[in-house]
Amino acid sequence: MTIAGLAVLRQKLQRIGGEVGRFGAVGAVGWLVDTAVFNLCLHMVNLQTVRSGLIANAVAIGTNYVGNRYWTYRHRDKSRTTREATLFVLFSSVGMVIQNGVLALSHYGFGHTSPLADNLAKNVVGLGLATGFRFWSYRTWVFRREPRSEDNAYRTDDALQSAGAGGNRARDL
Repeated sequence: MTIAGLAVLRQKLQRIGGEVGRFGAVGAVGWLVDTAVFNLCLHMVNLQTVRSGLIANAVAIGTNYVGNRYWTYRHRDKSRTTREATLFVLFSSVGMVIQNGVLALSHYGFGHTSPLADNLAKNVVGLGLATGFRFWSYRTWVFRREPRSEDNAYRTDDALQSAGAGGNRARDL
């Protein structure tokens, strides 16, 4: 790879690094909301464990949508918000099943019923697995890139080709 190609690659990695950072910050706020609502439902309202987890996830999903739409992916296509919101809820629900599935397995399957065990299962292990899935699905399916005009696409490919970056391969990272 040429020096110009490495510069293009570095630029792409910096952009995705910023996106990961913003996604993580929004996720941290969502985690705080999720954890607070979970423990409130579980210990103050005395709801069942998984029911508390589902309610907490639903509240956090709303918080995360606003943060991701208006900060993390603010530069992405906003022309089809109904489709976007529907997919966000769909993929967030899959993440919710992953996260609360780990909680249910730990609590009911393995008998780890202490508040610490419930929080570790849901908010560490389950959240870690669900976060990877959510980042991939939001980036790939929910917050789509704005379509490029053909003229701009050709100019970008020509510039990358002349810089030795390999055209579409560098653009598609």
